[in-house]
Amino acid sequence: MINSKCRFVLLALLTCGFSVWTEAKVKLPAIFSDGMVLQREQPIKIWGTSDAGEKVEITFKKKKYSTKADENGKWLVVLPSIKAGGPYEMNVNDLSIKDILIGDVWLCSGQSNMELTAARVTDMFRKEIESYSNPMIRYVKTPYGNDLHGPKDDLSRMDWKPLTTENAPSFSALAYFFAKEMYNETKVPVGIVNSSWGGSSVEAWMSEDALQAFPKKLRERDIFNSDEYRALANKCNGMMSDLWNTTLYKNDKGLHAPVCWYKSELDDSDWKTVDIFSSDWAINRGNLLNGAHWFRQHVSLTKEQASKNIVLRLGCIRDADSVFVNGSFVGTTAYQYPPRIYKIPASLLHAGDNTITVRLISYGGFPGFVKDKLYCMAIDGDTINLSNQWKYKLGCELPSKNGDVSFQNIPTGMYNSMISPLRNLSFKGTLWYQGETNTGKPDEYEALLTAMINDWRTKLGNKDLPFFIVQLANFMQTHPQPVESGWAGLREAQRQVSLKVPNTSLAVAIDLGEWNDIHPLNKKELARRISLLTKKMVYDHKDVVCNGPICKSMTVENGKIILSFEDGTNNLMPVDHLKGFAVAGEDGRFKWAEAVIENNKVIVWNNEILRPVKVRYAWDDNPLGVNLKNNAGLPASPFQMTLEK
Repeated sequence: MINSKCRFVLLALLTCGFSVWTEAKVKLPAIFSDGMVLQREQPIKIWGTSDAGEKVEITFKKKKYSTKADENGKWLVVLPSIKAGGPYEMNVNDLSIKDILIGDVWLCSGQSNMELTAARVTDMFRKEIESYSNPMIRYVKTPYGNDLHGPKDDLSRMDWKPLTTENAPSFSALAYFFAKEMYNETKVPVGIVNSSWGGSSVEAWMSEDALQAFPKKLRERDIFNSDEYRALANKCNGMMSDLWNTTLYKNDKGLHAPVCWYKSELDDSDWKTVDIFSSDWAINRGNLLNGAHWFRQHVSLTKEQASKNIVLRLGCIRDADSVFVNGSFVGTTAYQYPPRIYKIPASLLHAGDNTITVRLISYGGFPGFVKDKLYCMAIDGDTINLSNQWKYKLGCELPSKNGDVSFQNIPTGMYNSMISPLRNLSFKGTLWYQGETNTGKPDEYEALLTAMINDWRTKLGNKDLPFFIVQLANFMQTHPQPVESGWAGLREAQRQVSLKVPNTSLAVAIDLGEWNDIHPLNKKELARRISLLTKKMVYDHKDVVCNGPICKSMTVENGKIILSFEDGTNNLMPVDHLKGFAVAGEDGRFKWAEAVIENNKVIVWNNEILRPVKVRYAWDDNPLGVNLKNNAGLPASPFQMTLEK
């Protein structure tokens, strides 16, 4: 028999168990975590889920707010607006969020140039990044997601990080410098929510509502809206990649020769010598040689040099590489864009001849080494530049690897997973750096971006939400004659959006790019230019010059085009020779033109075109040397104008 004492203990345990079983657990969205920043001077929404009808009580700044979950278990409480300050603690039933700051929160979105981390720009800004800390600046990155089934309410785990020297390298580089500018401007906490994904298209960031005017995009979404197909496609992609790589491994002579080609004792005297920046070794009878390419270079080191750790810089390589020094593996990179920076311990080096071996893998593009990058060995401030001449041998030729399905480009996917869960947050403004993926169809971009901006404002509950568009930087080769350009066309679409959609501004970056890198390093100057725009639009500094010359009208007199510019941007910087202008007559054929500045207007002409009807400025993928600026040093956007009839 159970005595009375045991019966009491058993009853207590059963009661506690029943209480735990019946108690509804309140759940907060992942964005609500320790260290977060909430937008000042706007109503603050706190929301989440629990059991239907469950009471939810919020305690914040010694005040209590309560509500009950609806029949679906969802609840939302709106707190009154609060001035900047903190840190604070918030309690929601039995949950606690600590170290909350109230300040200005910015939503940063787009593709790889928004996602690019501060670690990737340390070549230019190492001293600053490694020395600056500011606990009033906080950063969070949304996890990847591209669900096509509909808008999501939450994300997986998100951790807000303060700006410390340890955390800084993981921040978006543009967001890092922008946040510093904003803190210096306001002296209030700054929160950055970075929701971006490299290689993504604008339509992937648009909701189904925003795409109603673009039915073809929704039909594209419907084609891919099958979990079974996605699983099969991902499985096939993985299988094809494995089969291609396995075939490459089995047939790469460099890996199966009696002496592997990365070994230091290999005799490479019968290898041919090539210039790595020439295309000769990458092409055979007009066909690109995809597969495995091997390169070797011998570098002589003194005893002192060999006793130190070194950094090997190998620029950027298309597509992937594995690198060996004196027969030992030192690093690998799986795709083109990251700079190859490999640390070599002194234990692998010796005085005299040292061998660097690169196994280059080309999947299906143009194999090669990117010009005008660093190719050197750095030893305690001493630099040994590597020669362009390397020993070369083809290890294995394969057909191109079949392309994978880019699910991050499917319409609605990233809006559903990476923007919709943020829709109850309040933001000071939005930074948008995207467009590279859409340069193949620039004519549709203006309408798409306009629809996206309007829809985001609706979904985020702020019809006047400031929107700052980063214009695509100069990239690729400069053409000797006027050309049509998808990059130029997309820049013009971005410009038109900024002119037509209220509370939008354009940050011009036409002089900040790099011809050989789609990810230019100078995100600091770009952030400064965006900060000038925010000072005028958001913080109401009326005296700030925040734009380069904005062309507002075109007239023609005596065969010459006269361009006028908006007041406040038209204090044009004198130059000896304006570059980058082209004009066309009624046949639409553009020719380079002469241009001069007169009374803060630009006069443009070509003596062979007597009746010009169109003018373009900086219309190229990489319009190198264009120089129309105002006295604030801000460049004019590329543009085109047509004479009104």
